[in-house]
Amino acid sequence: MRQTFLLRSLVAASLFLATPVLAEDAASGKDCKEAHQGRHGHRGMRGEHKLARMEHRLDRAVESGRLSQAQAEAFKAEARQLRDELKAQAEAAGGQLSEDQRLQARERVRALRQKVKEAVRASAPQKT
Repeated sequence: MRQTFLLRSLVAASLFLATPVLAEDAASGKDCKEAHQGRHGHRGMRGEHKLARMEHRLDRAVESGRLSQAQAEAFKAEARQLRDELKAQAEAAGGQLSEDQRLQARERVRALRQKVKEAVRASAPQKT
């Protein structure tokens, strides 16, 4: 009986000591919301690093000899320009693109990806 009483007292004391810390964490709602949503928020990344991934793939293609440095830089510049144009359009439209603008942007991105694929395939060493 004394051991259970001692154990319960210890648990109660630790809860009393931890309560101000827990209350402080719960008081800041924004921090709590960010903590639960993680680094990317509740909607995920939403394509934030697509340009960085494309640049990385182009750099690897240059390293492996499938693409020249000049071609890679040209594709990177075109991708940056496309991204900046889309951001400007979205900003001018109040944060969101219309359906037509979105479809046009999608087609332009697909065309750029296709150009990159064709350039990599054309200059890739032939398998024997």
